[in-house]
Order: sequence, then structure tokens, then C-alpha cells
Amino acid sequence: METAKIAKQMIGFQKTVFNNTFNAMVIVQEQTENMLNSFMGQFPWINEDAKKQMKETVEFTKKARNEFKKAVDDGYAKFEHMFEQK
Repeated sequence: METAKIAKQMIGFQKTVFNNTFNAMVIVQEQTENMLNSFMGQFPWINEDAKKQMKETVEFTKKARNEFKKAVDDGYAKFEHMFEQK
């Protein structure tokens, strides 16, 4: 019984570390996006097609990031559920 409690605490700790790291990564990516948009607005030689492609790339990255987060959260939920059953 003590082993399950320790394992549950370890998973909780790992989940917290992951969430904090993920949130830091999101902040860095959002700041990078803001910088990119600022630079692209200042340079006249960057045409609308290039801006559109960069925007699509950023949106794809956000979507992939959110799907990754959901997959990890689902994994942690399954671990937690597994330890609750025992």
C-alpha cells in the first residue's frame, strides 16, 4: 500500500514538472511569435504570401503543441486511474 502511495506522489510530481515546463515553453513560443510578427511588419520586402505561410506555420505549431499536451495529460490520467483502482 505504501508503494502505491509513493508511486502516486512521484507521478504527481512528474506531472507538475511537466506542466511547469510546458507552460514555460508556451510563453517562449508566444514571445517568439510576437517578435516574428513585429519583424515581419517592419520589413517591406516580406510579401503577404510569406506572412500567410508564417502564420500557418505558427498555427500548425500551436495545434501540434496542444495535441501533445492532451496526449500527455491523458497518459497521466490513466496512470492516476490505475493507482486508484488498486
